[in-house]
Amino acid sequence: MALVVVGALLCLSCWVSLYFILCNVNASRSYEWNCRLVTLVHGILAVCITSYIGYVDGPWPFTYPGTKNTALQISAMVVSLGYFIFDMAWCVYYRTEGPVMLAHHTMSILGILLTLWLGESGIESCAVLFGSEITNPLLQARWFLKQTGHYGTLLGDIVDVLFVLLFVMMRIFVGGTMLYCELISPRPRFFIKCGGVAMYALSWVFMVDIVRFAIRKSKSWNKQKRVQQKTVAANGHEGKKD
Repeated sequence: MALVVVGALLCLSCWVSLYFILCNVNASRSYEWNCRLVTLVHGILAVCITSYIGYVDGPWPFTYPGTKNTALQISAMVVSLGYFIFDMAWCVYYRTEGPVMLAHHTMSILGILLTLWLGESGIESCAVLFGSEITNPLLQARWFLKQTGHYGTLLGDIVDVLFVLLFVMMRIFVGGTMLYCELISPRPRFFIKCGGVAMYALSWVFMVDIVRFAIRKSKSWNKQKRVQQKTVAANGHEGKKD
């Protein structure tokens, strides 16, 4: 356990160092810009490691929940633990996130700590990391597009659609299946199962916001379509008059 603590502190130092390096390199950008770059790096790294764990290294999380942690699973969790502590501290200091996101970070930190302390259920934690971080690059891309003035383009629409579809598929459907396998299995501890229920419930809280966003986006698209149709009709009418 001492090695895990040292590893977590080392990873935390690496994420903090990366943030300050980016702040120096991108001095003209805001602190949030550089923090989101760190978030993007973590998201890509976490997805790559956890996908390898789930699909190659094993075991399959839907079939073997509650198994002993492997060295690779511990490494993935330690890396993400260091990041979540950094990002939690940053969000609290700059007050950029609401209670829902802070609750997500808190639950992620506690869940990883519990899994590391028990020495088991690492495969479920890695599966949750994969499902939660796979939409992260799209979320950050959406923010960067807004900051650079390219959000109102076709690329922005594609990012939004992919984000919504991927979130619903991974967090709700795949996540629900994972939770079901977790609950019916006799191996995982009771506290691990409670954590799974809490994380899935939080996904539905995010889902409510996403549904509202999708409705607003749909109305915006319909409004733009009507404006374009009126413009085309007006141009056609003027053409006939000439």
